[in-house]
Amino acid sequence: MDFETLSADLRSLQDRALKEISAAADPEALEQLQIQYLGKKGELTGVLRGIGALPAEDRPRVGAVANVIGEAVKGALASRVSELHSVVQARRLAAEKVDVTMPGRPIARGTLHPIPETIEAIVSVFGQFGFVVYEGPEVENDLTNFQMLNIAPDHPARDLWDTLYVDIPGHLLRTHTSPGQIRVMETEKPPIRALLPGRCCRYEAVDASHGFEFFQVEGLMVDEGTSLADLKGLLDEFAHALFGPRKTRFRPGYYPFTEPSVAFDVECVVCGGIGCPACSKSGWMTILGAGMVHPVVLQYGGIDPEKYQGFAFGMGVERIANLRHSVPDLRYYLENDLRFLEQFR
Repeated sequence: MDFETLSADLRSLQDRALKEISAAADPEALEQLQIQYLGKKGELTGVLRGIGALPAEDRPRVGAVANVIGEAVKGALASRVSELHSVVQARRLAAEKVDVTMPGRPIARGTLHPIPETIEAIVSVFGQFGFVVYEGPEVENDLTNFQMLNIAPDHPARDLWDTLYVDIPGHLLRTHTSPGQIRVMETEKPPIRALLPGRCCRYEAVDASHGFEFFQVEGLMVDEGTSLADLKGLLDEFAHALFGPRKTRFRPGYYPFTEPSVAFDVECVVCGGIGCPACSKSGWMTILGAGMVHPVVLQYGGIDPEKYQGFAFGMGVERIANLRHSVPDLRYYLENDLRFLEQFR
């Protein structure tokens, strides 16, 4: 092999390398070309291995040509890398381009389930009168759930609560939120304005108006000079806030933990008091039970009944939600049917 042959091979290699570099479509292809032509086992190195067969005076001349070609290939690679980076960046900017004049993409909005939404509405109304939300355990003991609320083990009122007991002796799933009264009075000093929403359970057959699992909101106010008139005025404001201006009334009721006890009725939200099937043609709907806290319950809560008086009220959240949204069957709340739930947006 002579000088002219090696020089021709080197120039042919240069032409081929520059053409392939110019046609490379991405940085990965350029990296492969660099290895192919300039690597330790690349084509340029392979050609230069023939220098040893040349006469001594030709070797520097071939080396000089090889250096020029090597630099040309390196320069072409660097130039093409820069070009491709610019192209990739331009494509990326074009793909990520945002037209700020275009309308935004619609975002699917969820909503609260009607039960927590109703609890939130109740809390919002009473919060304006200084009531503070407290929480109590869902697994209660018999002492707090019954006895400290003036319901002794042999009390006939226990028949009103179909109780679900748990494996722990003396414990049960709370049948109402009223045990929260005792827990608040044990930890807080009067004046007390407490609101206790929560889940309750009873061993009952499920139908349109009853369930083994339901929600209640308990209210308690204890202070000096608290009266039944204060209770009536508070509940009137509550009813007007949720159902609009309409008549209300107290009826005699019975609860072991209040004395006197009352049922609180509002003018039928369906017929406006005329009388319809929804209100059994009476023109009234009962929305909650209430009364003055029994002195025995105050004593169990560590409060002197000679100095303080209090009133309490409790309402079923499902019943309030039914009246607000005209829902005929509380089982709808438990079925997780989106066709039903989407109506409350």
